[in-house]
Amino acid sequence: MNGGKRYNSYSDYFRSVFGERVQKVSIDAGFTCPNRYGTVGRGGCTYCNNDAFNPSYCSPQKPVTQQINEGIEFHKVRYRRASKYLAYFQTYSNTYAPLSRLKAIYDEALQHPDVIGLVIGTRTDCMDDEKLEYFSRLAEKHYIIIEYGLESTSEETLKAINRGHTAEQAMAMIRRTAEFGLKTGIHLIFGLPGETREEMLGRAAVISSLPLTTVKFHQLQIVKGTKMARQFTEHPEMFSLFSLDEYLEFIVSFIERLNPDIVIERFTGEVPPRYLVSQPWSNLRADQVAVMIEKELERRDTYQGRLWEGR
Repeated sequence: MNGGKRYNSYSDYFRSVFGERVQKVSIDAGFTCPNRYGTVGRGGCTYCNNDAFNPSYCSPQKPVTQQINEGIEFHKVRYRRASKYLAYFQTYSNTYAPLSRLKAIYDEALQHPDVIGLVIGTRTDCMDDEKLEYFSRLAEKHYIIIEYGLESTSEETLKAINRGHTAEQAMAMIRRTAEFGLKTGIHLIFGLPGETREEMLGRAAVISSLPLTTVKFHQLQIVKGTKMARQFTEHPEMFSLFSLDEYLEFIVSFIERLNPDIVIERFTGEVPPRYLVSQPWSNLRADQVAVMIEKELERRDTYQGRLWEGR
């Protein structure tokens, strides 16, 4: 593994790509999702409350440039070594609009003198060849990565959480994105209702076969103001949330089966405690859990890809 770690880490990947510290700056450009207001469904994903992870400086009422400037000032307190930034469009589906609107937003972000690229969070059903061609042209001069919320590869689960698309459709678009030469990432949530540990572990082989640059892993967290929070209150028997020890054991077993070329951006999600209905170890930051995972990899004397079927 790079940097002496037992997994393909995001920090080491960034150093290899940029040669210096680069920080992401979140931006809320006022997008929504097709499963919230009737295009493919209503109400949005059952687990989703974007307010739970949107930084305080983000607001769709502010111009993109203003959000970038405020985000840079916000991050300078903690990341003083960063001199260049990626504009991170995280909230909702950031390609769910006509191409003309996307061009106005993303061209403005790239005109900022300290921004060297874009990280675009979206859904696979909010992408098409016209948009992929636009992003591929941007990628000729800038760092561009498209991050798709896959969340699960189970058709039954995707239907239950109201994603509004199938796993087959999602994976087809992931492959199509890579065909345009674009860096591609996904999100996966572990612990969604009805999924067994064995089923989730088997997902490593599925995503290892995809042309991915990065992956983010999130343990399921029950967030206030969501349909899933109501389900949890009314039917707690539907849920089997990971304890910390269970998650450490599971994620290391997953990493062992994961294609070692895929960069792991994060192992866990973070939600401010005031938004949480339930998460047994919500007081731990993502970097603290990452250290625990590294220690567990060392204890088991294992590493990313050790049991990967593609070896």
